[in-house]
Order: sequence, then C-alpha cells, then structure tokens
Amino acid sequence: MLLAPGDAPARPVTLRSAPLRSAEIKATVVYPATEKHLRKYLRQPVHLVRESADDYERITLPFVRAQALSLQWVYNILEKKAEAERIVYENPDPQDGFVLLPDLKWNQSQLDDLYLIALVRRRDLMSLRDVTAEHLPLLRNILREGQAAIAGRFGVAASQLRVYLHYPPSYYHLHVHFTALGHEAPGCAVERAHLLADVLDNVARDGRHYQRRALACALRDDEPLLRLFREAGRL
Repeated sequence: MLLAPGDAPARPVTLRSAPLRSAEIKATVVYPATEKHLRKYLRQPVHLVRESADDYERITLPFVRAQALSLQWVYNILEKKAEAERIVYENPDPQDGFVLLPDLKWNQSQLDDLYLIALVRRRDLMSLRDVTAEHLPLLRNILREGQAAIAGRFGVAASQLRVYLHYPPSYYHLHVHFTALGHEAPGCAVERAHLLADVLDNVARDGRHYQRRALACALRDDEPLLRLFREAGRL
C-alpha cells in the first residue's frame, strides 16, 4: 500500500491481520510514497552488472555522491533522537561500535521472519566498497555481539542466523542485516548478499579486497545507475 507524499521521512511499516485459522495477511505501508518508492514496488526486469573497481570510481561513486540522499533518519537513531525504545543492543564505541534494532519489516511477534539491522556509529563508511583491514574490529564486534544479543533477547542461536551486507545497499551508511536463516528476506540472493563471515575472511587475507575486486550489481530496468552503465558501454 503506497500513500501520498507528506512531510515525514518515508519508512516502510509492515501490518499483519489478526490471527486467522489457515492464512495470514501481510501488507507493507510506505508513507509518504515518492516516485522512487512507486518504482521500487513495481515489477520490472532486473539486470546483473559486473562492477569493476574502476567502474566504481568512475560511475557508481560519482553517482552516489551526486544523489546526496539524506541519512538524517540514520543519525537520529544513532543519537537516540528516534526509535530509542526499539534498540535491542548497542556498543557505544565511536569507531568500533554500532546500534542493533529490529527492521521495520519485522513485527517481532514471530521468529520465522526475524530481521534486525546493525547500524555502524562511524559516518565515513558508505558501503562494502569502503571496508578495509582497519574495520575488522568493528565488523567482528557486529558479528559476535549481534549474534549474542539476538540469542539473549530472542533465543535464536548464531547457527540459525544469516548475517550479511547488501551490495549495492539501499542506503549508503554501512549496515549489516541479521535475518532468520529460513527466512527468504528481500535481497538475500547471491547476487546482492555478502555473508559477514566471508567478508571478514576476505579482508583478513587482503586488507583492500573490496577496493580491488569486481562486485555484482543487480539493477532494476529503470534505475538511473543502470542507465549510466549502459552509456559507459558496460552492459
């Protein structure tokens, strides 16, 4: 369900019906709904682009910087100006700390579709492309402490969690997804999800692994970034 735009920042909210005998109704309400939200929820062809390190510097990074999308809603959470009551766990260290809270797509009433997000405190990390050996302590904290917090709060063991990063991300402030292993959450497919444990191994072996390697980008047909790849002859 998409509602008309207003002044409040848009965040998806998942609604569920009252308990039913044989079925459950689930709806996602996005308010206010911008043109970007309308495009996001329309079914469209998806293209897989192999983004080289050079492509990132010449195409993707300038595009992301030009968009200058507001991350104030992230900063409000980190500063406890918003959603403070929803925080499950936090590490206050300014460099290696993070905040863990439920994703708004999860209603916290059942564990089958458990979904939490860890937001890093530092503001200089946009995506997986920025991760280097310097950030290993931060990522290890997120994995270890996040798993322990979820086990303590929800009783879900680390072996039953999928912990990963998206590339490209839906917003460019580094964050990590924690989902129930049996839940096929949006974006958990191999062309977009990078398991945090694998990221740690890769960066431990080569501190600049994600600055050097090519990364897959699944882009929808109407995305401006896909148009830029086409214009550059990369598709």
